[in-house]
Amino acid sequence: MSAIGERLKLARRMARLSQQELAEQTGVSKMAISKYENNQMMPGSDVLLKLAQALNVHLEFLVRQALKIEIRPVYRKHGRMGAKAQQAINAQIQDWLERYLATESFFPPDEIRPFRWPEGFPRPVEMVEQAEDVAAGLRAAWQLGDDPIANLAELLEEKGIKVGLVNGDDDFDACTFLYNGDIPIMAVNENKPGDRQRFSLAHELGHIMLKVAPEVNEEKVAHRFAGAFLAPEKAVLIELGQARRALDQFELMLLKQKYGVSMAAWIYRAKDIGVLSEPDATAMWQTFRSRGWHRREPGEPFPLEQPRRMTRLVRRLLAEDAISRSRAAELLGLSLGLYLKQHREIYDGAAKPATYP
Repeated sequence: MSAIGERLKLARRMARLSQQELAEQTGVSKMAISKYENNQMMPGSDVLLKLAQALNVHLEFLVRQALKIEIRPVYRKHGRMGAKAQQAINAQIQDWLERYLATESFFPPDEIRPFRWPEGFPRPVEMVEQAEDVAAGLRAAWQLGDDPIANLAELLEEKGIKVGLVNGDDDFDACTFLYNGDIPIMAVNENKPGDRQRFSLAHELGHIMLKVAPEVNEEKVAHRFAGAFLAPEKAVLIELGQARRALDQFELMLLKQKYGVSMAAWIYRAKDIGVLSEPDATAMWQTFRSRGWHRREPGEPFPLEQPRRMTRLVRRLLAEDAISRSRAAELLGLSLGLYLKQHREIYDGAAKPATYP
């Protein structure tokens, strides 16, 4: 049985098109597309090319063997996110993960960094406050100390967690699931600010590393874990002191750039560990809202998270002549034209002589 039906349906969901909309773009009847998706009829090569072009995917995508992936649960998404948008995100994740695993398949097993649970993890949690200890324990297990984490996505990849970016709606932050029951997969919205991406990734890490009692709100626990993992209590006390009545705007902007934690999240951290009282924290949040900072914080945005492991693997294969440039573009999910454009920009820039003031 051909896999084209499932692949076509996946590509259509990625493109957020109905069967009727795809039919109108390709000149193929809606009935024919329905039969293609249900493997009741095979498209000819000319129709297959039209479908790939309309869906903006490589032809290889439509004939590639699909992985059986259950992308659940989807954390860090808002309740108003529609089914069509969620299907598109899930389809993007499946496509990215298939390309990631295809890239890894070129390497011997001993060169593929496996994920290993730190000893004692995932840890049971019976109250929200225990998330602080779990975050501190994970930092100790990974030998991170209390310093800021420069690139959280790179750290997670170093530990064997696969991290990818998806083009999601504003209602989507991130999701996590286990592939084959033991490989953590994280996908984060590439359109969010860097500090929000980091918090979402840390939040997802909490879902993996915590066993939350049924009577406890798991989202609140993961939220507390994320704050504690990115800005440990010891570091917060050193930065802010033991007790404060308020935090200065410019102070928060500097801390945001140092730790990659939003200004609003710093207020939460200060309240969580007792540096700010509940009334003082509430007063600061009211000020934030009145100035519109809950939508967009002042100052320079924190740089976006960039998982780079897959790109490095593809570039290695290319350097060793194990794959062609067209195959490299395909694995990276780029058109050959865009890939070659990026390639030229990199090498043209490297070839330019250095200039000095």
